[in-house]
Amino acid sequence: MELGDRVRDLLIKYGKIYEERTPKSREFLNRARKVLPGGTTYQIRYYRPYPVYITKALGTRVWDLDGNSYVDYWMGHGTHILGHSPDVVINAVAEAMREGTHLGYANTLEVEYAELLTRVIPNVDMVRFSNSGTEANMYAVRLARAYTGRRYIVKMEGGWHGGYDGLHVGVNPPFEGPESLGLPEEHIKYTLVVPFNDLNALETALRTHDVAAVIMEPVLGSGGCITPEPGYLKGVRELVDRYGSLLILDEVITGFRLALGGGQEFFNVKADIVTLGKIVGGGMPGAGAIASRQEIMDYLDQIKRPSARSRSFHGGTFTGNRVTLTAGYALISYLNQHRSLYDEFNSLWNDIRKDLDRACEDHDRICWVTGAGSMVGIHFTRRRPTNARIAFMERINEEIYELAHLYMRVNGILYMTEHMLHLLPSMKHTREEARQLVESLENLLSEVTGK
Repeated sequence: MELGDRVRDLLIKYGKIYEERTPKSREFLNRARKVLPGGTTYQIRYYRPYPVYITKALGTRVWDLDGNSYVDYWMGHGTHILGHSPDVVINAVAEAMREGTHLGYANTLEVEYAELLTRVIPNVDMVRFSNSGTEANMYAVRLARAYTGRRYIVKMEGGWHGGYDGLHVGVNPPFEGPESLGLPEEHIKYTLVVPFNDLNALETALRTHDVAAVIMEPVLGSGGCITPEPGYLKGVRELVDRYGSLLILDEVITGFRLALGGGQEFFNVKADIVTLGKIVGGGMPGAGAIASRQEIMDYLDQIKRPSARSRSFHGGTFTGNRVTLTAGYALISYLNQHRSLYDEFNSLWNDIRKDLDRACEDHDRICWVTGAGSMVGIHFTRRRPTNARIAFMERINEEIYELAHLYMRVNGILYMTEHMLHLLPSMKHTREEARQLVESLENLLSEVTGK
């Protein structure tokens, strides 16, 4: 039997099991679609034949409407580095909320948290908080243009920097043109897209355009947890310096995950501007920040630049809200006081990636495993992907990703999305839970390959 036929048969088999286990979620989708387009608040949260609707989360697990429990490998889009609802955060937030959820004025906590972040994040002197990683990237791009006086921004194929118009290009094949209806071509006319891990393509863009900044994730996130090749980040740093551009590291995922100092610390690379989200908010909504050295951040300073048009705008009603800053401060303080957790965390997932990749090797090299630290990507491609173009366009079978997601759901494991198998575990995941993941992949590959 051909691979495609086996995959389709298995989709039917496990689809029936899934529907038997989750009748309430199936019914709930009909209700949801009447008030939510597509039945969800974010399209990636939909998967076929319907999503499970989650009612509770604690530690490493989530529970659905039917009471099924899943080991969660998505963890709030990578937000919950200490698991769902850690006491250190919940207790701090409960106390702070009694004194006001959002003060709306300059407050002491924003100063204290910014001081902490400048101590733990390399190469930054100052911080401004935003309401999301998307916002952080939007403001960082504007700031880079203000500082350099240049127009163009370079991003990587497969790099996801949120829904900001100017960066909403080059995320999915064919990696050109707007990624959304309603986004005019003019809004991305100053955005150049190059392949990840390709210094020649990057240099061509820098040489031929007035580039304000290169924005990139140290490890591609939604592009499949693809890591930089040896020497690549060093080469990027040298090129931006040579051509007078800035390097914006989007650490919305990698920040506080790969290391306390993020990708800068993990890969020993220096950024000009760092953008943060997810973990920086301690699991609460409204999580985002930009951080840089003083000479760049001065372009946001209303005291030094009192005229509105002499500075780069940054603001927002809920920036610096007490709940999010309290949660973030409590979480990052805890991680700062327990830095040894990173050694254990990264060691575990280095081992697990090797075990997962061995399973791929043992089953006719049907897949490849990528990632760094606690970021894990599994790719059913003809070769190990070093960029998003390979990860998307050299797949041996598209439906196998849907099958993998369905199979894992049936076996008590949940992640996003059914179009890309990438995992963002927490420090609370145990070796036993990780071994369950390996065994589940081995069993799936055995059914797919017949070995």
